[in-house]
Amino acid sequence: MKANEVSKLTGLPISTLRFYERKQLIPEPFIARDENNYRVYDKDVVEYLQDVKMLLTLGFTIEEVLVLINESSAKEKKALVKDKISYIQELEAKLEASKTFLVDVLEGKANFQTRCSSKH
Repeated sequence: MKANEVSKLTGLPISTLRFYERKQLIPEPFIARDENNYRVYDKDVVEYLQDVKMLLTLGFTIEEVLVLINESSAKEKKALVKDKISYIQELEAKLEASKTFLVDVLEGKANFQTRCSSKH
C-alpha cells in the first residue's frame, strides 16, 4: 500500500506518516521499499496506526507510545497504562464535578449571582 492510501484510510497526513517513521512509531516490519525505492506499507499498518492515534488521543506522549510498542518490560508497560487509567478517572471526576456545578448555576443554586435562572 502506498503512503497516500494509508493516509486516506487512517486520516493521517502523509507528513505525519513520515514524522511517525522518523520517531520510529511505525516499526520496520510495516514498511518495505519497492523497486523504485518508494515506501510500501503492509496492509496491517492501518489498524496499527488507528491504535497509535488512539494512544496519542488518550494523552500518551510519543515516548510513552514507544515504550508500549517496543521491547520494554511488561511491568513498565503495565505501569504506564495503569497511570493513564488513573489520570482518566481523575479527569472523569473533575468533569462530573464541573457538570454538577454548571447544573447548579442553571438552577440558581450557585454561590454567586447569575442570570441563568429565572429565580430572584
